[in-house]
Amino acid sequence: MEKRPPDLLDDPVVIGVISAAHGVRGTIKVKAPGSGRHLRKGAEPVLNGERRRILASRQTPKGFLIDLEGIDDRALAASLRGSELLLDRAELDTPDEEEFYIGDLIGLEVYDEAGTRIGSVAEVLETPAHEVLIVRDDEEAEHYVPFTFRHVTAVVLEKGHVVVRLPEMDVE
Repeated sequence: MEKRPPDLLDDPVVIGVISAAHGVRGTIKVKAPGSGRHLRKGAEPVLNGERRRILASRQTPKGFLIDLEGIDDRALAASLRGSELLLDRAELDTPDEEEFYIGDLIGLEVYDEAGTRIGSVAEVLETPAHEVLIVRDDEEAEHYVPFTFRHVTAVVLEKGHVVVRLPEMDVE
C-alpha cells in the first residue's frame, strides 16, 4: 500500500495537540479531543507535514505521554508545542453503534425539544469538564450548549441534526 503525501490528507482529523515537552528524551505531552484511542503505539499521525510513528503511548490523568519517531530531545519536543497530530478520517477506527466523533457535529442543524430550529453547530469548544457546542443562529447570535445528557437530548447524524435543551431553558 502506497502512502499518500502527508500534506494531502483528504479529510484530516485532529487526534491530539502537543501541550509540552516531558523529560529530556523528547517525550511530548498530548491533549486528545475525545478518548485518545488513536494515540497508540504504531499509529502514524501527521505532525507538521510529516508522518511520525508513535513508538510509545501512556495515558495520564492530564492526557497522554507520547514518544514519536525522530523526536529524541527536549528542545525539539518543546518546539512542537501547539502542533496538531492528524490522521485522515479513513484511518480512524469505525465508531461503535450510537458513537460518533465530536467533530462530526459541526454543521449539523440544532433544534429544541419542541422542534424549533435554533441554528447550527458552528464549533465545539473543549473545556476541562466537557465539550460545549457553539450554536450560531441566522442572526449570528451564539448559544453555548454543554455537551451533556441534560442539554443534548439527541444526536441524529443520519438526519443531520441535534436536539438540545438550552441552559437558559432549564426549569427545575
